Amino acid sequence: MPQYTPPLRDMQFVMHEVLDATTLLKELPPYAEVDADLINQVCEEAGKFCSEVLQPLNASGDAEGCHYDAATRTVTTPKGFKAAWDQFVQAGWTSLTADAEFGGQGLPHLVGSAVHEMQNAANQAWTMYPGLTQGVTELLNAHGSAEQKALYMPKLVAGEWTGTMCLTEPHCGTDLGLIRTKAVPQADGSYKLTGQKIFISSGEHDLADNIIHMVLAKLPDAPEGSKGISLFIVPKFVPTADAGVGERNGIFCSGIEHKMGIHANSTCQMTLEDATGWMVGEPNKGLAAMFVMMNGARLGVGMQSLGLTEVAYQNALAYARDRLQMRALTGPKAPDKPADPILVHPDVRRMLLTARAWAEGGRFLAYWISLLLDQSLHHPDAEVRKDADDLVSLLTPIVKAFITDNGLQATNECLQVFGGHGYIREWGMEQFVRDARINLIYEGTNTIQSLDLLGRKVLMDGGARLRKFGKILTDFIEEEGVNEAMQEFVNPLADLADKVQKLTMELGMKAMADKDEVGAAAVPYLRVAGHVVFAYAFARMAQVAQRKIAEGDDSPFYQAKLQTARFYFGRLYPESAAAIRMARSGAKNLMDTEAVFA
Repeated sequence: MPQYTPPLRDMQFVMHEVLDATTLLKELPPYAEVDADLINQVCEEAGKFCSEVLQPLNASGDAEGCHYDAATRTVTTPKGFKAAWDQFVQAGWTSLTADAEFGGQGLPHLVGSAVHEMQNAANQAWTMYPGLTQGVTELLNAHGSAEQKALYMPKLVAGEWTGTMCLTEPHCGTDLGLIRTKAVPQADGSYKLTGQKIFISSGEHDLADNIIHMVLAKLPDAPEGSKGISLFIVPKFVPTADAGVGERNGIFCSGIEHKMGIHANSTCQMTLEDATGWMVGEPNKGLAAMFVMMNGARLGVGMQSLGLTEVAYQNALAYARDRLQMRALTGPKAPDKPADPILVHPDVRRMLLTARAWAEGGRFLAYWISLLLDQSLHHPDAEVRKDADDLVSLLTPIVKAFITDNGLQATNECLQVFGGHGYIREWGMEQFVRDARINLIYEGTNTIQSLDLLGRKVLMDGGARLRKFGKILTDFIEEEGVNEAMQEFVNPLADLADKVQKLTMELGMKAMADKDEVGAAAVPYLRVAGHVVFAYAFARMAQVAQRKIAEGDDSPFYQAKLQTARFYFGRLYPESAAAIRMARSGAKNLMDTEAVFA
């Protein structure tokens, strides 16, 4: 059976030594008292819960799955999930990053992301239940009325109620302008909603007393398309005035999906039959409000794949150390044994280092964007808030798409380390692959993320956000440009940063003549952009490692950081050259293909 050990030392390295998070957090009034000891203590306790409570339920939950009762239209989660939820709630984990005003602990998003990584590594399917609830609280905090916040937020923060996001319908996925769910205004200010939603994660379960659905729907006189979408709170049970559980509302689970992975999370078909709801925000502006939750979910999906990458790597490494197969090409390394551990073979190391590099680069990116998010929300300087928000906007599609692309590759490589045993369920590796596959699809497919990055986040603002990121790279390159020991890391970063600038200008010119050029280039462009971020990440980590070694620290930890960075630049970074060629190849070889599809 798989095992999981929270990578606390690696997490602390990124937060404290590379990002110097506590120094930056002290500039933010809500987090001025948050220090490294507090962050470490929270992560250590969360790690115990993840490894001791959540991880043992991962394989059994996958095998059992969720149970749907058509007579009562209810879902029961796998054995042990409810007890784990109760323990999670009693320990206060649901309130970690929520505002103190509503019963939260008010800790930074950075801390929440670190905890979220461990939860996903231990049990992604279980972690989706509280993960979506956090998104509802953030949405309501940003767009809910005072009355809505007072009624729903304390219950959600306390874990007594959970939340979902209801977007997709049977006839439409990403194109939400096509939704048909209707909301009819009532005399008392509420609305009656009728329609169907599909692929609703955690839409029905037995963990909490109530489920609060955030539903997109259209008013009777709504404009066509996405400009006619409004947002509504639709609870499973209508709350009483004192926030109790009232009468059953007209929103029901009409079935659960039979999926490739994440079997232990209930992915529901939801039917609304004159369900009572209340509008959040303004009429016909619901999609903009929902983006608070959608963007949070996209960051959360990146954390899902980061967690899976880490746990797959840990188990593959343990197997490679123990499994005896053949002799090393340079002669026996374990002459007292009938064969050498497969860890001695170059390609096994390639597979393991691929997963390790994707995990380390992804951890830097995920923690960095979380710290930027904290700055964008709480820094006293408006200009700093704006710059941080622009970087969060630019990096969000990269977190979602690049980390999940890499996560699927990593889990596949780790399964391959096991050989035939990796294909057998009892080792747990095939579950990691199956669970990782969904992360490229939901919360906006990775193609949608690529279009968002190139079309909306880069070209639409004339490259302003990209230039802000470029300034960070330039400052770092100039800082380390005279350091001979850093050239092997800084030079490829500088080279790729220059190529991205030129590629962006070229694609912008092409797009003026043919919009299909954006669609044709978007996916390879995101891969290139992801490598720029990871090249910066590994250069930053190498910088710290070299400094520590120069100060006399001869521990293997910092040597390993340099070795992983060298592997990244030698084996993974070169993908960027091919991706640039693909992005530049144009739309013609895709669109001038009518004979192929005749």
